[in-house]
Amino acid sequence: MIEENIWTHFGNWWAVLIWIAIYGLFILFAPFYKKSSVKPTGAYLAFVVAFAIEMFGIPFSMFALGALFGIWLPEGVFWGHTLGTYIGDMGSWIGALVSLSGVALVLMGWKKIHKNYWVKETGEGKLVTDGIYKYVRHPQYTGFFMITLGIMIGWATIPLIVLYLILLVMYYKLAKKEEKDMIDEFGPEYEEYKNKTKMFIPYLV
Repeated sequence: MIEENIWTHFGNWWAVLIWIAIYGLFILFAPFYKKSSVKPTGAYLAFVVAFAIEMFGIPFSMFALGALFGIWLPEGVFWGHTLGTYIGDMGSWIGALVSLSGVALVLMGWKKIHKNYWVKETGEGKLVTDGIYKYVRHPQYTGFFMITLGIMIGWATIPLIVLYLILLVMYYKLAKKEEKDMIDEFGPEYEEYKNKTKMFIPYLV
């Protein structure tokens, strides 16, 4: 039987709208790369919407697992507070820290790109290789990966797990597409930069 206090999470549609607005704002700081960025952006927004609805609206994953197994499963890995059973509130704090680190990467990447590369229409644009771009070529995408991973550390559900995998694939493909066009634009300069850095994680990937 479901405990009454579980339901205090749900049916708060005002909270759903607020969380969608808060996390959706970070899209404004992402580099919109022609039409090829539309699908990855849509995947990110779908992740945010699914998270907000499952956390404050309707516990879809709980109902799905209940129907599948014939019992109501407690909060945990497949829905609700992911690490709460194991390390208590610390799981939520860890998730928040990961997400905030992702936010910092998105903003740092945006600041560098906006100040340098995006002003190329005025004839001042250049390849950005300093700051956070000295360590990774796509810090903003890494930021989105971390924001969404932090959400799942705090509140993993079946739709979020599926959407997260889709998100990774889409942004990886977008990053590869961008790099091909950057080689066309900057030639050997970008190839040299590419050989010295990693795509998403310094010294690893």
